[in-house]
Amino acid sequence: MSEKDYAPLSSACVRALNDKLYDRRKTAALEIEKMVKEFAAVNNTGQIKRLLKVLGQDFSLSQNSHARKGGLIGLAAIAIALGKDTGLYADELIKPILGCMADQDLRVRYYACESLYNVVKVSRGAVLPHFSAIFNALGKIAADPDQNVKNASELLDRLLKDIVVESTCFDLDGFIPLLRERIYTKSPFARQFIISWISVLSTEPGLDLIVYLPEILDGLFIILNDTNLEVKKMCETTLGEFLRSIKSDPVRANFGAMINILIRHAQERNDDLVQFTAITWIKEFVQLSGPAMLPHMSGIFTAVLPCLAYDTEARRMTDIKETATAVNFTLMKLIALQDTGGPNEAEELRPSMATEDQIQQELDLLSVIRVLTQYLGHNSIQTKVAVLKWIHDLYTKLPNKMVEHIDILFPALQRTLSDESDQVVQQCLVVIAEVISSPKTSPKEVAGNNTYYNKFVLSLLNSFSMDKRLLDERGSFIIRQLCVLLNAEDIYRTLAQILLKEHNLKFASLMVEHLNMILLTSSELYEMRNRLKDLKTEANKALFTCLYETWCHNPVATVALCLLSQSYSHVCDLIKLFGTLEVTVEFLMEIDKLVQLIESPIFAYLRLELLEVPCDKSLITALYGLLMLLPQTEAFTTLRTRLSCIPSLHLHCTDNNVSEKKATRQSGINFQQLLNHFIQVQEKHKEYKKNIRTKEILSLEKEAVNLNL
Repeated sequence: MSEKDYAPLSSACVRALNDKLYDRRKTAALEIEKMVKEFAAVNNTGQIKRLLKVLGQDFSLSQNSHARKGGLIGLAAIAIALGKDTGLYADELIKPILGCMADQDLRVRYYACESLYNVVKVSRGAVLPHFSAIFNALGKIAADPDQNVKNASELLDRLLKDIVVESTCFDLDGFIPLLRERIYTKSPFARQFIISWISVLSTEPGLDLIVYLPEILDGLFIILNDTNLEVKKMCETTLGEFLRSIKSDPVRANFGAMINILIRHAQERNDDLVQFTAITWIKEFVQLSGPAMLPHMSGIFTAVLPCLAYDTEARRMTDIKETATAVNFTLMKLIALQDTGGPNEAEELRPSMATEDQIQQELDLLSVIRVLTQYLGHNSIQTKVAVLKWIHDLYTKLPNKMVEHIDILFPALQRTLSDESDQVVQQCLVVIAEVISSPKTSPKEVAGNNTYYNKFVLSLLNSFSMDKRLLDERGSFIIRQLCVLLNAEDIYRTLAQILLKEHNLKFASLMVEHLNMILLTSSELYEMRNRLKDLKTEANKALFTCLYETWCHNPVATVALCLLSQSYSHVCDLIKLFGTLEVTVEFLMEIDKLVQLIESPIFAYLRLELLEVPCDKSLITALYGLLMLLPQTEAFTTLRTRLSCIPSLHLHCTDNNVSEKKATRQSGINFQQLLNHFIQVQEKHKEYKKNIRTKEILSLEKEAVNLNL
């Protein structure tokens, strides 16, 4: 290349710029600075542009690394010489320098940072039109492996931040897309660089970064998951500053655009800080935005409900659980109608709590129900209880809407009755009781009759039939709770009516045995027992008759029911028929249990009747009948000892008044008809057992034939 090609540079200056020694390149730079000042003094822009072209192309793009270094120092010298007029040539100065910031030679990258620092220092606000390009280059070089290069880039970075902060015309709209792109970098150093810029911009009063937060929030939470503790801490601090700004002025925040981001990161199981921060933000969003969160409730549930299960001594996990509990509680207050809460409750949710119409319009109830149904299968007791409380709360607050989805909920509730936790089963029964007792659950044409009542009872019996373990371990608990939550008499009537038509007679007998034991022993059925003891009213007689017809599936239970109702004469008739029944070990065990019950507080009134003068001979005969049925076991000894306590004088007294009084009290009950019904039911049981045995024999014969073949 000829001397003319480098004009207006002298050949000596060109050689110096290409020299490997820094001092010689520095001397050439001083010569360039002097030359540019002279050109500027006479307004010779042509020569200045020519010089910029030579340095920016011939030198900065040279294959010789020393020439590139010379070009960079020369460009810095031009900027220093131009002073306040640097902005006129910013494009020609900045572009070649930025190209060298990605150079393979670390010294070239270092000098590029130094050169650009000088250009920016002189230009100040004039470099802002090139901010995106400079920022992009700095973001990349922030992860440079050479510490000197990083140090130089940090000096430039601080200078650029000062210029942005003092500027009144920074293009935030143009910067956000670049920030959104760069925020997903995986380098810890680049992440530090990004976070530092976000922190600076977020604290500058003239720049409203909250408006753009939805575009960078996801990236911030990803950075919060960084393994580098310093990066993690910086990001946590920045997120905290954002949240404080939102709380101080919620109107500026677009809650709807950010909530789904938070929901996703709140499910981050591998980093408790990310999860805790996201849950904390959700809590604040629910409290600050009120009804605006209603459309996102199903998503919030997916984030919050699993956290209720955390049961550990770890401080962070405890904080997550407590925060999730607070979110859950606030959402429940949000669902509550405005007129149900006091003024203090309303003030805690901004804007004020929604009306029922708003809730129904904004709440995606179907998606909420699907999520709640899903979490009914969670392995945590706390989560399942919270879900059940939500279903109950929604059903009581929005019955007209919830009833539309009852076909989705009801099967899930029925399955939950098999849960191993008493707390879960109890809360499930509370929900079921609300559903099956509410008139909203029934079709309008079925006035005063909830169709789900019978559906539930039938389903419950089917569950007991299919799972004997459920019946043995939970049957009593479930039925007692239902009697507490609903009308005990209605429950027993419905169960009795369904069991009366039960085709599986063995199950019917087993179920009656359980129901009878619950009736005789549970404190929840105290009032019902009292009604059955007093058969004066038609309602009490109807109850007794209803139960009796079903209790006939189990002979011993039938005797117990008649002892409870003081129908001692009929007990004698029943016991006489026992001789025609098949006396099995199970049968004798049931009589054994009955004797134990006679000795319990439930039958204290019966034992005291043995002291009456004249005594009720039917009662004594009935007890002796039970005694004769028993083998000489402990129960036999117990009952015999009891009977021996009867004063012999009483046994010789005869007075028909006792029997007449009871007959009068029980008038209206056709005991002969009931006895006939008992005989018919027991005949069915005989036939049922016979068929079962026949099938078993045929099955064994078939197996034998197959073996012979």
